[in-house]
Amino acid sequence: MSQYWMTVAILLPIIGGILVKVIPFPNQKIMKIYLECVMVVTSLLVFLLAWNRPEGTLEVVHFMQGLSISFRIDGMSMVFSVLIAVLWPLAMLYSFEYMEREQHQRVFFLFYSVTYGVTLGIAYASDMLSMYFFYELLTLVTVPLIMHSLSRQAIHATRKYLYYSLGGAAFALIGIVFLMVYGSQLDFVLGGVLDLAKAEEKKQVLLVVYLIACLGFGVKAAMFPMGSWLPDAGVAPTPVTALLHAVAVVKAGVFAIIRLTYYSFGTDFLRGTWVQAVVMALAMFSVVYGCTRAVMERHIKRRLAYSTISNLSYIIFSAMIMTPLGLVGALTHMVCHAVMKICSFLCAGAIMHQTGKTFIDDLNGYAKKMPVVFGCFLVSALGLMGVPGLAGFISKWNIAQAAVDSGRVQAYLGIGCLLISAFLTSIYMMSIVFRAYFPGKEFHYEELGEIRDPSWRMCVPLVLFAAGVAGLGLGSAPLVRFFTDVANGLY
Repeated sequence: MSQYWMTVAILLPIIGGILVKVIPFPNQKIMKIYLECVMVVTSLLVFLLAWNRPEGTLEVVHFMQGLSISFRIDGMSMVFSVLIAVLWPLAMLYSFEYMEREQHQRVFFLFYSVTYGVTLGIAYASDMLSMYFFYELLTLVTVPLIMHSLSRQAIHATRKYLYYSLGGAAFALIGIVFLMVYGSQLDFVLGGVLDLAKAEEKKQVLLVVYLIACLGFGVKAAMFPMGSWLPDAGVAPTPVTALLHAVAVVKAGVFAIIRLTYYSFGTDFLRGTWVQAVVMALAMFSVVYGCTRAVMERHIKRRLAYSTISNLSYIIFSAMIMTPLGLVGALTHMVCHAVMKICSFLCAGAIMHQTGKTFIDDLNGYAKKMPVVFGCFLVSALGLMGVPGLAGFISKWNIAQAAVDSGRVQAYLGIGCLLISAFLTSIYMMSIVFRAYFPGKEFHYEELGEIRDPSWRMCVPLVLFAAGVAGLGLGSAPLVRFFTDVANGLY
């Protein structure tokens, strides 16, 4: 395919979203059909670009020597872009029913659609500067989504998100400046772009710079101590928080850390240094910290937010092993967690939408009234726990295998953190399930009223995501082989 189709894929949802405020749709139904068509067409184009990958780099905007906005599709681009393309149209379909009770729907769908295009820009970026441009643009286009309700809580959460994100941006920019000085280029090259002759003279300085840049990108990845914005952002509508936690923002953070580590600084330069140990330790602490806070949290969306903090650090921990197997584990969990977490978040949103309940203590007995929603939630819960046959098991298995293969004592300690996390995950996920399915012999279901599952627009995405959790667990072999090829530079 022509390189220019990458630009079309990025611009289609951006322009399509902007037109939502321009086109005088006769009614809401026509507008929603239009939006879903834009999402589906964009996703089909992304699939075609992954299937028939264009060769070379497309330079869109040239600034000066070595600085431009450029696009290229490599293995990492294929993984992230296809993941986005699978999840976004279904999340959009879900949002149509969820947002019916909300105001300012056109503004919401405008930015919801634009965010798709901006996230694709991160996936297709061919170099660090291009990725940084779309990475920060992602901050700006998601601000109106978090602030959608304009409540005091939403405004507070948005300010916090902005403060953290802009601070992280400044840290990340420092890394880009040093890559320009000590690197042969800013393009993403597996193995890194540092001029090792020049870099060795300033190795300790560059290691500090890498740590600063990694922490900067770690803001969106919600790594401790930069992740406190994420639970607060749950005040946004559930279709937003689902994509924030599953794909758009947090996965952009871990994607950027992988790019920085494997494709810019290079693992040969970083492996065995103190900075590898520091970032790995932060990831290990984040794994346990997120689970512990999730067990203590009683609000369902905030509990899932802390779960996200923990699971994102699984990905960072695996990436910090800095071996091909470590990268395979990171990519596997990046994909598997996205499907499991978007399923659990959308289930939580459906529960809140149908019942008006937001706290776990109020969910007793609702599984009988909403069998589809709680059935899908159960599948996602078991997957997050790592039950064999589901997506979470295969991704955690790959991470543990990479840790053992590395032979590092710290990596073995990381396996211990994963085991602790699995135990705590079973507590904070299954406590919701047990309340819903087993409220007690003396519970009176009549007290719940006429609660039922939502319509097909919300249930179809939930069922498909739950099927995806099972499908990834039972049929992951081709995907893992592809990730292995990516990790070895074959794509």
